[in-house]
Amino acid sequence: MATPTLSAAAVAVLSAAQPAEKCRLTRAFAADWFSGAITALGDTLPPPRPARPARPLLLPPREMPKRSYGGDKGRIGLIHALAHIELNAIDLGWDIVCRFPGQAMPKAFYDDWVQVAVDEADHFDLLEDLLNRLGATYGDLPAHDGLWQAAEKTADDLMARLAVVPMTLEARGVDTTPATIVKLLANGDTLTPPALEVICRDEIRHVAAGVRWFAFLAERSGEDGATAYHRVLGERFPAGLKPPFNHAGRAEAGFPRDWYEPMARG
Repeated sequence: MATPTLSAAAVAVLSAAQPAEKCRLTRAFAADWFSGAITALGDTLPPPRPARPARPLLLPPREMPKRSYGGDKGRIGLIHALAHIELNAIDLGWDIVCRFPGQAMPKAFYDDWVQVAVDEADHFDLLEDLLNRLGATYGDLPAHDGLWQAAEKTADDLMARLAVVPMTLEARGVDTTPATIVKLLANGDTLTPPALEVICRDEIRHVAAGVRWFAFLAERSGEDGATAYHRVLGERFPAGLKPPFNHAGRAEAGFPRDWYEPMARG
């Protein structure tokens, strides 16, 4: 079989419905890209939505049960919700690789997002292992489709995708995960926090990639980065950002405070 282009590889991952196959393909294609076995970007365009398994049932966010942090039931609910986010995040990593072929981005851009997809596959497997150890599996509980809806709303513009997904939604994870770890430990959970610590460290790198490439695009268009972020976020995420912010984590990601603090909800 002929070696695929990177965009064709991305679409193959997006078209894999089963999480195990999605993770397997992610690692195989990433290895081919980083080893130089795949060199051409190609121009294969992604589907409107990635393939998904028959379960979990997808509900509107407002219909999701309230999350709890205590007992095995609460722990399973939290881990299941996070696993669903990570499965979506695998697809988001590959989608950004092939969604915007007209942007003429440097190779380092593709390196970053292929690595993000690998990280997210590792996160999914880590969380699924925790579910299995608690007698559950991914798909046992309903999940919501909010993350992919954000992808659909930014499918027309790379700067919007960067501003909303890594720089807003994933940065929110950097903000909230440390407090979640504290709550879990207070409830006697020593199983989940180590996994969340790994995920949070990786999320900081993912936010950094978003900031780096957003700043690259802003500079290329002759616009100040902060001004561009305020403009794009105002258009695409008008609800604004929810404080409190993890300033230390955001600083580690190279995310300037004068970019995000003015966008906080009043």
